[in-house]
Amino acid sequence: MAYKLTVNGEPHTVDVPEGTPLLWVIRDVIGLHGTKYGCGMALCGCCTVHINGEATRSCTTAIQNAAGKHVTTLEGLSADGTHPVQLAWEEIDVPQCGYCQAGQIMSASALLAKNPHPTDADIDAAMDGNICRCGTYLRIRKAIHRASEIAAKQSAKAPAAAAHS
Repeated sequence: MAYKLTVNGEPHTVDVPEGTPLLWVIRDVIGLHGTKYGCGMALCGCCTVHINGEATRSCTTAIQNAAGKHVTTLEGLSADGTHPVQLAWEEIDVPQCGYCQAGQIMSASALLAKNPHPTDADIDAAMDGNICRCGTYLRIRKAIHRASEIAAKQSAKAPAAAAHS
């Protein structure tokens, strides 16, 4: 069956069986490999993407539940790696093995889109269910706070730049 969805701003029509997990559509049909397979049961967070802005586990989201919606993967956060979360992740040197980081970044960016200045408790709640086998949770939290600062600075610069144009 053919399903239409928008992934990272690009329209796609995919012909896959009903019930196909969105993860496999993203990786195997569309060819974006930033989204990772971890557990297949929505328990680890490696496969997190945004569907209409909401952090969603793609391994248990059937394609028909994503049809007609906007999906953002790690590749779609920014064309040049300048999303505040990506910048903070690099600055804080968050990953060790890196496997879970796509899901961590997608969950963190969804949090900051809704709550630009989260507390530790907000971060812990939003990131609950994102498992890092290397245990970089403290660096992840620090990077989310840093991303909040970077986003605030970017927002402050944007109106000033617009006023000069």
